[in-house]
Amino acid sequence: MHPIASKHSNTKYKIRNIVKKTAQFIKPLTAIILTIICLLSQNGCTAAKATDTTNSDTIYQQRKIHNPDGTGKFYMGREIAQVMGYQGAGWLERPSRGMEEKSARLVNNLDLKPTDIVADIGAGTGYFSFRIAPLVPDGKVLAVDVQPEMINFIELNKQEKNIANVEAVLGSIDNPNLPENSVDLVVMVDAYHEFAYPREMMQGIVKALKPGGRMVSIEYRGENPLLPIKGLHKMTQQQVKKEMAAVGLVWKETKEMLPQQHLMVFEKQSQI
Repeated sequence: MHPIASKHSNTKYKIRNIVKKTAQFIKPLTAIILTIICLLSQNGCTAAKATDTTNSDTIYQQRKIHNPDGTGKFYMGREIAQVMGYQGAGWLERPSRGMEEKSARLVNNLDLKPTDIVADIGAGTGYFSFRIAPLVPDGKVLAVDVQPEMINFIELNKQEKNIANVEAVLGSIDNPNLPENSVDLVVMVDAYHEFAYPREMMQGIVKALKPGGRMVSIEYRGENPLLPIKGLHKMTQQQVKKEMAAVGLVWKETKEMLPQQHLMVFEKQSQI
């Protein structure tokens, strides 16, 4: 054999061995890589399905980018506002509030009966509870709040004002802690937009209402951008109606006799 031909033959043999050994190494490695890719794909699909299920099952969404005045928690397209703590008690009792909000006019338009059992939800210091109480002499006002400090304010005001038919009730963030079918009227003044669990809280409120009982929502007008109130502490009529309909309450009327707020009346139907 020609020396050059022999050299070429040896070279081909060496190359063939290198390719063979490389193939033996690459084959299992390829299998491992393919297995990893499959597993990652399955996990990704599973995670995506789990996320879809969670999103469809929950009624709340948490978002990282949100209004600084909000909690980042959204309900029916609305961001829930941060709660005004008991440190704001002085603002609730400010002397100018009656004139600014026409508090007496608000109370007089609740269409109260002397025997009514009224629940003031998010009562705070009891500002409205103690204004409602004289109009229900044969009934009572259940002043509900989730902050123990506010309950203490209510108890102190009750003693100072010597009003017997106001009862402080410590609620929880998802339950007003009221007996079923026990209340004729529920009043929420500038409180609902701060509920951490509006759906659960409203379900508890609906249970507490007697059949045919009324729920009155008073909120600053979200339709008016000129009101000097933070955006998340206002609500539009449309939004309030949507959220109340979700728990079975029927809108009856809106009274526009307050300077800054809607007074919206809803009713519990007998079949709820």
